[in-house]
Amino acid sequence: MTMTIYVGNLASETTAARLEELFTPFGEVDKVTLITDPETGRLRGFGFVEMADEAARNAIAALDGAKLLGSILRVNEARDRGARPPRRAW
Repeated sequence: MTMTIYVGNLASETTAARLEELFTPFGEVDKVTLITDPETGRLRGFGFVEMADEAARNAIAALDGAKLLGSILRVNEARDRGARPPRRAW
């Protein structure tokens, strides 16, 4: 099985290649997705990494709280968007 990992508090200069390089020591990275603002194209500060379950668990344990490009990362298993309450429009 493949697990999707949430990676938050990313520095604005983080690249997909840099994130893949960070996770590769724990196993093969299937996919890296950085979330950008559709209007500006700037990184929104988070992204997702997909890799095999066991490798993902090891990466989460090792990298949560790690430092990358001056930022302390938040790393955990991604939750299904449907599991969160809907955002309220003001």
